[in-house]
Amino acid sequence: MGTRFLPATKAMPKEMLPVVDEPAIQYVVEEAAAAGLTEIVMVTGRNKRALEDHFDRAAELEDMLEKKGQLDLLAVVRQSAEIANMHYVRQAHPRGLGDAVLSASAFVGNEPFAVLLGDDLIDPRDPILPSMIAAHEHFGGSVLALMEVPTSEISLYGAAAVTPLAPTPGFGNVVRITGLVEKPLAENAPSNFAVIGRYLLTPDIFNVLQDTKPGRGGEIQLTDAIQELTQRSDKGGPVHGVIFKGRRYDTGDKLGYLQAVVRLAVEREDLGPAFGAWLKKFVQEQSK
Repeated sequence: MGTRFLPATKAMPKEMLPVVDEPAIQYVVEEAAAAGLTEIVMVTGRNKRALEDHFDRAAELEDMLEKKGQLDLLAVVRQSAEIANMHYVRQAHPRGLGDAVLSASAFVGNEPFAVLLGDDLIDPRDPILPSMIAAHEHFGGSVLALMEVPTSEISLYGAAAVTPLAPTPGFGNVVRITGLVEKPLAENAPSNFAVIGRYLLTPDIFNVLQDTKPGRGGEIQLTDAIQELTQRSDKGGPVHGVIFKGRRYDTGDKLGYLQAVVRLAVEREDLGPAFGAWLKKFVQEQSK
């Protein structure tokens, strides 16, 4: 529902909030496509039609830009419709991430697939999906993206119990996940390795999700279903984690959203020099 960003999200999906001049969800779709995942199914709900429109062609707008000779803008507008092959599934009721994933089962079929959360933005220079795909191909089973967070923040995430693997060339950042706890109290967390919004799952997860009862918040938690897989290595397991040490932004949080805008704007060739100079001056003025 995007309640953290009201009133901006009263009539606009939170995934469409711009990060500089591109909606947050486009960064996520571009990340998937860059990893070779070009068949995208987007799980949407009520008031999310703008997502479908954004990744569709806009004939009238394109025609106007072409007639005005604004070819640079025309290319940008067309780009969003050419990133990947987009498909859409409606989640009838907001019953949790596990239910959202289950609603895409008919599209996925009997293939491994990736789940990317729309408000988790991975910096394009620090891709995680290729490493997750490589880990799946080498070890089999499901693979989650993990990030080490301060113990005081682990209650905001799913926390993973992990064990190290025997040294494996090329997979030094991979661990075995033996259990998961959704948003534990700091003193009860199995580790400070948090699950972030990137999952590579096998289709075995669908059978587990069908039997998963509502958990925390009355929702069907994907974490609960993956926890079941960690205990059933003969059916869908094992479960591994790739430890991510790159740049990530939580655009579902106001502070994370602002950090993403500033960081990515500063590093843009067309905006960075002027914006960076202004930002330095602003910080100096604020520190006086």
